[in-house]
Amino acid sequence: MKINFDLNPDHFSEILENFWKLSGAKIKLIDREYDPANGSPVFTVEGKYSTRGWTEWTQGFQYGSAILQFDAANDPWFLNYGKENTLNLMAPHVSHVGVHDHGFNNVSTYGNLLRLMREGKIPWDDWERNFYELALKVSGSVQANRWTEIKDGGFIYSFNGPHSLFVDTIRTVRVLMLSHLLGHVFQGEGDLKIDLLGRAIQHAKATADYSVYYGKGRDAYDVRGRTAHESIFNTNDGNYRCPNAQQGFSGYTTWTRGLAWAMCGFAEELELMEQLPSKLLDSHGGREEIEAFMLEAAMATCDFYIENTPLDGVPYWDCGAPALHKIENLLDKNADPFNAHEPVDSSAAAIGAQGLLRLGTYLEKRDQEKSRKYWQAGLTVIKRLLEEPYLSTNPKHQGILLHSIYHEPNAWDHKPEKGRAARGESSMWGDYHMREAALYLSKIIRNEQYYTFFACLPPF
Repeated sequence: MKINFDLNPDHFSEILENFWKLSGAKIKLIDREYDPANGSPVFTVEGKYSTRGWTEWTQGFQYGSAILQFDAANDPWFLNYGKENTLNLMAPHVSHVGVHDHGFNNVSTYGNLLRLMREGKIPWDDWERNFYELALKVSGSVQANRWTEIKDGGFIYSFNGPHSLFVDTIRTVRVLMLSHLLGHVFQGEGDLKIDLLGRAIQHAKATADYSVYYGKGRDAYDVRGRTAHESIFNTNDGNYRCPNAQQGFSGYTTWTRGLAWAMCGFAEELELMEQLPSKLLDSHGGREEIEAFMLEAAMATCDFYIENTPLDGVPYWDCGAPALHKIENLLDKNADPFNAHEPVDSSAAAIGAQGLLRLGTYLEKRDQEKSRKYWQAGLTVIKRLLEEPYLSTNPKHQGILLHSIYHEPNAWDHKPEKGRAARGESSMWGDYHMREAALYLSKIIRNEQYYTFFACLPPF
């Protein structure tokens, strides 16, 4: 991609004002038109949200979007909508033992509401605070119980089973950290106390070791910064076996949304590690060791994104997608969501942009040159997504971010023309993360408290 080094947050003031107006209208449109009896909305078909019964992992993004909208626009309708639906509909996600998505669903709703209370954006209420905290405490324990021991640690396994480590989970593991830091005690058989922070750090280490590549000759496709969507382990002896893919083209190519989850997850967890008292980290390897492997993973994945994405910073759905060779000069021009061969994935761009910005901020006092590179790359990506053809300006389309892809190998995405790439649709996670990136910038422009997932915690 070509990084625009001339951008600064002030360039986004008017653009973001327009974005939040469009965003609010989309949320109200979904409320009017979507029947929640159908299940969680996942992605659009001809501009209308539909569901897909795979796992229940997107409802928190729906109501979390309304909470972010309130934070940005201060319209109480969105707060009430987000609160009421969190209360009435999100409890099953707290106790859902069948998914690895707790940090998506529950941090986006209960976590954001608790953060607003801590920041003074909504009135303080002890009972309400306890309710949000209890949800996060339980959610962290439920997710932590999906645990597979391996020879050098362990990981939270995916819905595929105990053998399966998904790169996605690096951004949901944060709920274990919140649960621990809220003082929760997770207990197993025989009242065995299980360290939630320890499990979160072990999972992050397994992801850094097995999901991220570093160009050290691990296999014939070991390119620094690329990621494998799934890592397979032998659960009998704890040995790593091979890379795999569920939503990517193969285990030896890089599914770009998985790459983006790693970029964002490692960057925001670095922000938390930096704030924690050293004594909390001493028994888990120590601050220096933990921050070193997280930083290496964050920088490698962000560098890969920058080096392997078209000029405007919007990636195609997989860096090894089989028909990419038919697109001439792929990396020397802007991504083309209307091409006939392979779809772009704007949701990967929205997630990855936040990772770039957060890593740039983290490095500000450590390496100013690299800090500026990542920060400006993040601004470049967001600038592109806030423009057409990615910004959805059609008042009848329920999505805010166009050209998002869900599952290309399963052919789940709507194709308006036979024989051409899927395009023109939105996803609930893409819309949420576009709003989250926009809120991140909005708060910086307004000189408000820096936006983190752990701002819902009391001071350390």
